Amino acid sequence: MERVSVFVLVILYFISTEISCNGHTYINNNVLSERKALIDFKSGLIDPSNQLLSWKGNNYCYWHGIGCENGTGFVVSIDLHNPYPLDNVYGNGSYMSLSGVISPSLIKLKYLKHLDLSFNLFQPIPIPQFFGYMKSLIYLNLSYCGFIGEIPSNLGNISNLQYLDISSRYTYYNNFGYSSDLFIKNIEWMTSLVSLKHLSANNVNLFMVGSQWIEVLNKLPMLRELRLNDCSLFGSIPSPSYVNLTSLAVIAISSNRFNSMFPEWLINVSSLVSIDISVNELHGRSPLGLGELPNL
Repeated sequence: MERVSVFVLVILYFISTEISCNGHTYINNNVLSERKALIDFKSGLIDPSNQLLSWKGNNYCYWHGIGCENGTGFVVSIDLHNPYPLDNVYGNGSYMSLSGVISPSLIKLKYLKHLDLSFNLFQPIPIPQFFGYMKSLIYLNLSYCGFIGEIPSNLGNISNLQYLDISSRYTYYNNFGYSSDLFIKNIEWMTSLVSLKHLSANNVNLFMVGSQWIEVLNKLPMLRELRLNDCSLFGSIPSPSYVNLTSLAVIAISSNRFNSMFPEWLINVSSLVSIDISVNELHGRSPLGLGELPNL
């Protein structure tokens, strides 16, 4: 009887060390579910530089790019951005780029808050629709990944999102200059991103959005940084019916096709630190109150 008891204790010891290590204590079902979701995600990726070589064994919280919540084993962060983004932009960093298919198994990571896949080469595929179902996300960076097509409007479902970067690469040259195969037809879905603080959509084609962009983004009172450089925006820079961007510190809308006077409503945004409207066809005088902005 004593031998049986000792045997059981030994088995329980090995089980506990398997699911509790390096400060993380897991519930076994969580271990199996989170690990399987990551393995399924890895199986769709092409990894020429073996960045994911550490993705083996059971202790997934110490795999490259993975962060877990202490004490539970829930995956809260995946950061697999290309570490050489500048090289990648000019085509020399592709060896460090992940490519392939992004598995919907990521949906199973119910506590994932941070996802960064920037500067990889997921082309030519659209941004997966299932990202819109990952409602725990606070940070989503899909910039310069070679995605094509319309940006899915169901990203508006991620109401907790605070940081969104969907900036695109240049893909071709037309009569209007360099343009992108990544575009937005209707920007209204962004009004649901009520927690958003940072929005970058550089090089995303917003031609079909027209002047709607400012009224939509004006409904995001927590927005601090707005970057819409080279987005094929045109005409006059519209004025919102009322200024609700009371937290805005940075606005960068350079290299569009604005033919406009300087937007006077900006002098009512006292939080501004930086304004970039360069490489547009602005005319007229700068408003007198611009120099009185306290942080500019």
